[in-house]
Amino acid sequence: MYDLILSGATVIDPAQGINEVREVAIAQGKIAAVEPRIEGPARERIDLSGLILTSGWIDIHAHIYPGATTWGIQADALCLATGVTTIVDAGSAGWANFIGFRDYIAARARTRMLAFVHISGIGLTYGPLGEMEDLRYADPERTAFVIHHWGEVCVGVKVRQGAFQVGPNGVEPLRLAVKAAELAGVPIMVHIGAGVPLPRILELLRSGDIVTHCYQGNGDGILGEKGEVLEQVRQARDRGVVFDLGHGGGSFRYEVAKQALAQGFASDAISTDWHAHSLEDPVFSLPETGSKLLNLGVELEEIVRQTTSAPAAAIGRSGELGSLQVGRVADLAALVVREGEFSFVDVHGQREQGRLRIDPVMTMRAGKVYWPDDLRAELEEARQRARQIRALTGKNFAALGWKPET
Repeated sequence: MYDLILSGATVIDPAQGINEVREVAIAQGKIAAVEPRIEGPARERIDLSGLILTSGWIDIHAHIYPGATTWGIQADALCLATGVTTIVDAGSAGWANFIGFRDYIAARARTRMLAFVHISGIGLTYGPLGEMEDLRYADPERTAFVIHHWGEVCVGVKVRQGAFQVGPNGVEPLRLAVKAAELAGVPIMVHIGAGVPLPRILELLRSGDIVTHCYQGNGDGILGEKGEVLEQVRQARDRGVVFDLGHGGGSFRYEVAKQALAQGFASDAISTDWHAHSLEDPVFSLPETGSKLLNLGVELEEIVRQTTSAPAAAIGRSGELGSLQVGRVADLAALVVREGEFSFVDVHGQREQGRLRIDPVMTMRAGKVYWPDDLRAELEEARQRARQIRALTGKNFAALGWKPET
């Protein structure tokens, strides 16, 4: 007796080479069968005809530590309404405040929440100030201990390497992050931005380390002065460095993506970099972010790979996530590819029209089904909290109902 059979959908599982109509059976929160036709009895059947069914999507770059940082969003319902079953916080917490993230955010969520631990002990507590302008905040040994001790949640080390974040310290924060990562045996995720030359960063990275914001257009990115993909970038990929999209509020430029794709350089993983200042505009969801690449010519199966098996591999969880293999936890996403006229925007306000949009329909996390409409109240609460954080960070006190005395 199965608990549930999902029928009628086109199952896309790049890890197993599946792209065809199949039925998926669920029993006791795990995938029990994936076959063209499943005859066994089930307590419930859901017809997903016309939809795409994949393993649950994995977002490896977001900021989901609300109440403790000026970036954090309430991500649980947002994920479950958009096909995301695993989300990774990208360095909101350092060693000094990680336990709060584990105990009060990750442990209480329905979505699987993991984390890169920031090499800065204070993490990203206060966004307007650079967390690595003072190297005294960095502690490789404590960072490595936290990752080792709470390995069920921690997947790596985060460091941001733009001039705004490191001041005059150049790549020294990255060197300290490498030390922590080597002590813990995990990869690094490094934010790239203007002010620190990318070749200097790449020469310090190891196979499996992750460069996020690969399509950013703020300077010191993957393209040279003539728009060519830097040779150092190609060499880094050849030796196993992973390139993540990391959209966010300032790190996805259409022109960079177009030039890179035209030269055969696609991202390895797609992530939202969801935070209080990117939620709603310009990042609406992981499927919407994937839609931007879909309309630039990236195949749907590749979009699915970059949101399932590829990010699972990048965070060292290929053995448990990113595929619909029998016996694995039943994390799934049902989506529809709509046809019409859609508008998409990058972080510089450039709009592109597209014919296709990937929309979430249903999410399954550990065998439990979630429909977006059932999460409506939680979604509005999360968006409202993000608006409050944006207003407070921007000193827009009027939006918060307060007029300070002058």
